Amino acid sequence: MSDDTSLEGLRDERLPESELRAVADSLRGDWPTADAVDFAEAVAYHESLPERKRFAPVLESADTPLLQPRAGVPRLDDQCALLDYLRREGGADLLPTTIDSYTRDNEYGKAQQGLDEARETGEDTLNGFPAVNHGVDGCRELIERVDAPVEVRHGTPDARLLAMVTFAGGFQSFEGGPVSYNIPYCKRRDLAETIAHWQFVDRLAGLYTEFGVRINREPFGPLTGTLVPPCIAIAVMVVEGLLAATQGVKSLTLGYGQVGNLVQDVAALRALRSLGEAYLPDDVTVTTVFHEWMGGFPPDEARASGVIGLGGATAAIARPDKVITKSPQEFRGVPTREANAAGLRTTRQLIDMLLDQRVDIDGIDDEQAFIERSTRPLVEAVLDAGDGDVARGVVRAFETGRLDVPFAPSESAKGAVLPARDDDGRVRILAFGDLALPADIREVHENRLDERARTENRPRSFRMVADDVDAIGEGRLIGRPRTDGDPEDAPSEEATVATGGDDST
Repeated sequence: MSDDTSLEGLRDERLPESELRAVADSLRGDWPTADAVDFAEAVAYHESLPERKRFAPVLESADTPLLQPRAGVPRLDDQCALLDYLRREGGADLLPTTIDSYTRDNEYGKAQQGLDEARETGEDTLNGFPAVNHGVDGCRELIERVDAPVEVRHGTPDARLLAMVTFAGGFQSFEGGPVSYNIPYCKRRDLAETIAHWQFVDRLAGLYTEFGVRINREPFGPLTGTLVPPCIAIAVMVVEGLLAATQGVKSLTLGYGQVGNLVQDVAALRALRSLGEAYLPDDVTVTTVFHEWMGGFPPDEARASGVIGLGGATAAIARPDKVITKSPQEFRGVPTREANAAGLRTTRQLIDMLLDQRVDIDGIDDEQAFIERSTRPLVEAVLDAGDGDVARGVVRAFETGRLDVPFAPSESAKGAVLPARDDDGRVRILAFGDLALPADIREVHENRLDERARTENRPRSFRMVADDVDAIGEGRLIGRPRTDGDPEDAPSEEATVATGGDDST
């Protein structure tokens, strides 16, 4: 956990260019390819790119949801071929370059070993593209060979060198953030340190923007990807957006991960846009991205396609600016390129069929209003904790549990919040911990979960959480108890959540 001593020097203030240059110079020794990074020359290279390859203008000018898959392999030729296939056969509008795990951990030597082995054997010995090892020239070759805008997607708590190399290499969109790439991913990464590292990334993106190259930034909306209550996900997106805006970022894509209830997902996406525009400065262009289901998928590919189809239908109604698609082979891990393209086409079919239809669904407006009322206290808790300083406030809010993420491994967070679905399948909060939600908001969550408990003839309990985590993978939405008399369905006394003031499990 951080204390006030570790917060010394952390401020939500724009980094001066002198500090940006000093940090960049200190990073050049981390891997030889950093020597080729030259900011002025990189700006000129970006200016030479055709409009169709410029990420922010393409995204911000779209009038229907754009589709983007996940994809990353180690060798340059293979990555270019994979992205070209997903564009031609899948109809992808925007393309990814998913970074390998060694790079995410700043282990560039191990990434190089994996890349060398991949080149020698022809096998994919890394689970992504080692962009730092390919360097500026390799990144530019990828940008030039692929006929669509390309984004860096990764999972890196300290992404400073990755940003330096890929920005200089022609990438104009960069995923992640100090909360969304720490709290859900890491156990012992200090949150204050991670915020400082991402201030460098965002300031670098902001500096490119000042020189006419709009670098799009996209905080990672799904967080832990497992039943994250919308108010928590949106609050994190807003505070990460505020941190990026301080550093000069002008193009922000706020994310949200599908929870599976159509009404709640549509309402959440609309609330995400509304609150993003309300909290972020007027000179920041806010777009939204919808991540199709991030939890467990059914092993049967036909059923998995049904999950993808629901994501497409949700996107058609909510109309985010971008959709991150899934494949029917999610259960088995890394999909084939054919399956990846199939997920794109499934999503596109649903969107295209529904875009011209007027779909009115009861309850969306009320749910959106509830999500917005629930999100604002969480954002305000961050601002209050830092006396208006978002960077310091984020650290303190997570330390005290005023802001929290369910199932997070991080020691920088309380990890006391637990979600469960209500009787309609909407994600509610079962255990609140010290989350900064007022009593009237908590009461709604408790009442809705009590309704489910009565329907299922069991108390509100942790067993609901476990059942819900597995439900979609088993072909359902709500983890209803089995009716075969299995004694495991009987909740233990320890698993029952008290209905009074004690939110422990």
